[in-house]
Parts: sequence; C-alpha cells; structure tokens
Amino acid sequence: MDLHHLIYQSQALGDFNEPALAALLRRGRAHNLENNISGVLLHTADGRFLQVLEGPKTAVRHLYYHVILSDTRHFHCQVISEGPCDQRSFAAWTMGCRLAQAADLRTLLGEAPANTLGLAHRPYPRLQLLALLESFVAQGPVETGQEHPLDSQPIRHH
Repeated sequence: MDLHHLIYQSQALGDFNEPALAALLRRGRAHNLENNISGVLLHTADGRFLQVLEGPKTAVRHLYYHVILSDTRHFHCQVISEGPCDQRSFAAWTMGCRLAQAADLRTLLGEAPANTLGLAHRPYPRLQLLALLESFVAQGPVETGQEHPLDSQPIRHH
C-alpha cells in the first residue's frame, strides 16, 4: 500500500460546540473506517483544528482536497505536511480526538510571536512534528472509549 500522511490546521467559522464536534467525529470515523484512514484530530475551545490523516494516498488526498476543503464550517485550511510515510503514527484510531488549548497548538506548530522581520513560524520537520503530536496525545486522554459522545473504539488498520 502507498501509505500517505497529511497534517493540516484550520479555524472554525463560528461556534463549534461539543455536539457539532461529536457529529463531525461520527461521520468522519465512519468515512475513515470505510477508506482505511487513521489519524487524530486536535480541537481547541477557540475553534482551531489540527488533524493528522494517514492511509492510502488516493483516499487521504481525496478526503482533504475534495471533502475537508469544501466544508464551509471552517476556513484558513493550511497543509503543514504531506507525503509518503513508512508507518502510521495513529493507527489505533479512525479519528482519535484530543481537546487542546490554543497554547498547545502554538507550541506544537512552533508558532512564535512575530519578530522585527515579521516572521511568526518555526515549522518543525514532519518527523519532529509527529513525535511532538504523539507525545502530546499520550499526555492526556484521547477520546477512545464508549462513554462519551466524542469517543471511538480503537481499530486496527492494515
């Protein structure tokens, strides 16, 4: 299989509350299960999203470029990293979900206050960003059980 990853961030357009997130996760997990896609979604109270998608190249690219980009509930979609990968980093979830703080995303993405040159980002190389994401996800609960509307059961991808 041509294993592929895509990491992107976006901003919700308007209020994106827990019921809206739960509905997004239900639909996304069903789609990802059918298309052998795994990954994790980080969401902040101020409406930022950071998502890792991994799976067959055609399925991952179609999901992002034809489904996610056309979703009018968010804007400022920005691909942070995309390309082939040797293995899945979040293989246990069709779409794990981790609630995060805005400061967590700034740290993960290497964002810094603008300096005198106007530079505001220190982007990490893909492998370093994935390691930071894996560490962040491991530090707290990823919604993976059945007790909460954001939860899903871990699954095994091939």
